[in-house]
Amino acid sequence: MRNSRGREKCGYTGGERDHMSGFARHILLALLLAQAPAAALAEPKPYVLEGEKSSVGFAYRLNGHPARGVMPVRAAELWLDLQHLERSRITVSLDVRRAQAGMILATTAMRGASVLDARHHPEIRFESIRLRKTPDGAEIDGEITLRGVTRPMRLQARLYRQRGTAPSDLAHLSVLLTGALARTDFGASGYGAIVGDRIELRILVRIRARDPE
Repeated sequence: MRNSRGREKCGYTGGERDHMSGFARHILLALLLAQAPAAALAEPKPYVLEGEKSSVGFAYRLNGHPARGVMPVRAAELWLDLQHLERSRITVSLDVRRAQAGMILATTAMRGASVLDARHHPEIRFESIRLRKTPDGAEIDGEITLRGVTRPMRLQARLYRQRGTAPSDLAHLSVLLTGALARTDFGASGYGAIVGDRIELRILVRIRARDPE
């Protein structure tokens, strides 16, 4: 979307704004676990993506000034053991071709061959290897693939009950993943004189328990 000055409307999406304004009222998953039946926590359970409610916000520096953009979540696979998070598995794919960098020219440059090269690499993919429970949620070690280059990456995760759901409802959750990367590590080195190397990620994934087959 563009406004009257040719600037894309690519602050946080509706789902991301909901996080920014209302997530403080969500109950941390740790509080839910005390109420959950033991049988419901016996093994990792599959969850499916609610794509229209999910979003990725990223922040970077443009000419020394803070800038931000968005990138849709293309797909996600999550198997969660809410009692033993270390047994959980998370895979998230992002849609590079629909990414927006805040301004039309910045978006074109970002999708171009010298940065993300969306034509040949339309997806960014993160896959977990290890999860560790922390006082605030979980720490996830995994691998991210960007421009065909795969490197290790660590994300911080928090799990929440979705807004408007019952206190005991573990079927509808929100997962917030945060981390940062250096784009030049992946060969995305274009426009280095005006665009910073560090990219901060804020991935908000809304999920629901997969229906029994």
